[in-house]
Amino acid sequence: MMHNVSHLRLFFLSGLNDTVNYRVALFSLTLLCYCFIVLVNVALIVTIILDKNMHEPMYILVCTFCMNGLYGTTGFYPKMLWDLLSPVHVISYSGCLIQALVMYSFAGSDLSFLAVMAYDRYVAICRPLDYHSIMSKQRVLLLVCFSWLIPFCISAIHIILTSRLKLCSPYIDRLYCVNFIILKLACFPAETIVNNIVSYLAIVIYLFNVFFIVWSYMYLLKTCVNSLENRAKFMQTCVPHLTSLLIFAVTILFDIFNMRFGSNRPPTIQNFIAIEFLVIPPIMNPLVYGFKLTKIRSRIMAVLLLRSHFFDDKET
Repeated sequence: MMHNVSHLRLFFLSGLNDTVNYRVALFSLTLLCYCFIVLVNVALIVTIILDKNMHEPMYILVCTFCMNGLYGTTGFYPKMLWDLLSPVHVISYSGCLIQALVMYSFAGSDLSFLAVMAYDRYVAICRPLDYHSIMSKQRVLLLVCFSWLIPFCISAIHIILTSRLKLCSPYIDRLYCVNFIILKLACFPAETIVNNIVSYLAIVIYLFNVFFIVWSYMYLLKTCVNSLENRAKFMQTCVPHLTSLLIFAVTILFDIFNMRFGSNRPPTIQNFIAIEFLVIPPIMNPLVYGFKLTKIRSRIMAVLLLRSHFFDDKET
């Protein structure tokens, strides 16, 4: 029987069906992971905001990058924690669409921020004399706004187009809502043609970001080969960006292949791959930047040492 989308009020998430026996352990692990993600990202964000010496383009971009990580994980973890405590795993139709919007815009914004970071490093190393005029605070804020708004608008168009479809099943074989999975529930696949066209256009836009990142770093490597000073700058400031880019690429590609070709894998493996980009990048990115970028590391160490001295003095 076909259900019109106007009559579909709930989706059933089947990703947790095989976790009944160890749900408490999973809840504890998930809560610990989410708390750690919030802690390390907020620590980095607050450090950059409070230290005026870090109100520079590179650190502003790192700050917004971590903010985007909090945005994406907040769209997943609270609902996941609630489901682990609930006997029935359901989500409202509107809630599902909102969650899909958050997931897509989060991933798209991450790629956009990485492209802007690559451009920032290209200007800093290849055109150092023009850096402050090109990467002014106003231009950086404009780039940050576009890096978030464009993926958000693309994702919103996807979701609006999806909301007009008639769906034949309320069952989503995943831990959370994804637009690609919702489209598979459409009663008439022919109705998803417009969605597919928009998807291809979005892929072209995101591929442009990828090519721009590759071009920027190829040019950076070419510039740094014959300069010891530029090599030092590259190792200090570009390696964290390249690490974040590698982590992002691996986790996203695994998830894409899992959605399209992973139906025969065990549910546990599918679930792990599905949440990789919501676990690994939000944890690793602030740690990589915090340990590798000298100003952030020095500031955090200074705060920790100050607190240590404070408690030592209090004890004596």
